Order: sequence, then C-alpha cells, then structure tokens
Amino acid sequence: MSEGEKIRLIAWSRELRQVHERLREALRVTRQALADGAAAEPATRELLLYCHGFCAALTGHHQSEDRTLFPAIAAAHPELRETLRYLEQDHSMIEHLLSGLLAAVDQAASPAELDRHLEGIAAIMESHFRYEERQLLTVLDTLALNADPADALGPL
Repeated sequence: MSEGEKIRLIAWSRELRQVHERLREALRVTRQALADGAAAEPATRELLLYCHGFCAALTGHHQSEDRTLFPAIAAAHPELRETLRYLEQDHSMIEHLLSGLLAAVDQAASPAELDRHLEGIAAIMESHFRYEERQLLTVLDTLALNADPADALGPL
C-alpha cells in the first residue's frame, strides 16, 4: 500500500470526527443563539435559521451514513451489521427529536421549550456520536471507500 493510499484510508476516521465536531459546534451555536435571544418571544429569525440549519445538517449527515457509509462498512465487515442497525435506529430516534424541535420552532415556542428540545437532542446526539466513534473509527482507518466525503458523511 502506498503512503497516499494509507492517508486516504485513515482520512475516513478523521473525516467522521471532523463532521461530528462541526455538528457539535452547530448545536452550541444554536443553543447560544437561543440563550442570546431568550428575552425575545417569539423566536427571532436568526434563531429559526440556526435551528433549521442545524436540523438539516444533522439529518443530512445521518442520511449520508445510512445511504453510503454504512453499506460500505457492512460489506467489508459483516460482523458489524448489528452495530450498524443500532446506529440506524439512533438516526431514526434523532430524526424524531429533530421533527419535534422544528415543530416547536415553527409554532414559535418559548425559549424554555426550545431549550428543552435542544437539551434532549444534545444528550442523544452526544451518546450516539461517542458510541459510533468507539465502534467505527478503527474500522474507518482501513475502509477502502471510493466516495466523496459529502456523499458518505453529509454536506458538512
């Protein structure tokens, strides 16, 4: 294996960590926008944009994993199929929580209610990311996947 091939293989684990960090940051920015605008009811346009942007980014990440990354891992590592099913179930649960947040945003919910939604999403998202990283980073170090990172991990 050439050095260039080795760098590309290792890049998938690095790419996943970077996407997770960008999503964590997007959640922090969204929560800060909520805290900064807590006195303003209903939610400001800026907060609406942050919430919709965060939700779209997280949904895009999970859809890309389900469509491109996870099938490649399952093909190369069939022993991880149960782990991948568990992660896909997490994706479904997180999508349900995001739908609740977006509904609350669209209904001009109070900052306290929006914060409760974001707190729940933050807890599940962090647990999911940590589990995914524990289970998949080593595999991603050796995964031969010829795909655009945006197709495999979302448009972040």
